[in-house]
Amino acid sequence: MQSIETMLRTVPGFAQLDSQALKHVAAAGDIAEVEEGEVLFREGTLPESLYVLLDGQVSLTGTAADASSTVIDILGPASSFVLANVLTDEPYLVGAETIEGSMLVRIPAAPMRAVVAAEPSAAMAMIRAMSAELGGMTRQVVDLKVRIAAQRLGTYLLSLVTEPNAARAEFRLPVSKGLLAPWLGCRAENLSRAFMSLRAFGVETHGSRVLLHDVSRLRAYAGVRGPLNPGGAAGSRPDVAARPPIEKIFGDAFKMRTKRPRGF
Repeated sequence: MQSIETMLRTVPGFAQLDSQALKHVAAAGDIAEVEEGEVLFREGTLPESLYVLLDGQVSLTGTAADASSTVIDILGPASSFVLANVLTDEPYLVGAETIEGSMLVRIPAAPMRAVVAAEPSAAMAMIRAMSAELGGMTRQVVDLKVRIAAQRLGTYLLSLVTEPNAARAEFRLPVSKGLLAPWLGCRAENLSRAFMSLRAFGVETHGSRVLLHDVSRLRAYAGVRGPLNPGGAAGSRPDVAARPPIEKIFGDAFKMRTKRPRGF
């Protein structure tokens, strides 16, 4: 098995850490292999660890006052999640549960905070990761307000097409329809109607198996213009190299005096 340091190099935010900071974080972490249905943390509890998903899937859930819950997001490999709460030591606003057997790196919160407090470059890297999380949530809110369920479903299906120039595609849904409906912001019966609506745009389903007979037509209906990334967001993770340096965005705000934690 690869070292934790090597595996973290594939994860946004951690990939931008310098070698010394990454070694310090990796040394504090351990590998956790968990089964489907394992609760990683509950809404309202204080963070004890940062979780980085290497393999499998994790759902983030929110609970209403009447104790009903819904799926806020579904995460795949190379994802860290709820980073802001870990770094600020504030209670989780969501809960997290594995939806299939998963492998994660579990990093105690205190070492993560120590590295970010001591290293301006580490703070920059974590800001990038938090920005990606916020961007994904913002896009979901926008979609809920400006797109109907069938368009949101179409966008999600297009995000599962692996060939960027494909005219047709075939795949299996990586999550159950029971999870997909609340993630897309609709009820199960509305999801069924959305699938039926998409038949007119070349979408055929057989259980979890999906066939897209006319990708370009579905893109036009869903309003997708740019490239899609997993999770259904158009252009959700542009290359880091294409972004302006955060130092330029924040100017002198992060020109802090470096203090290394003891033993760093």
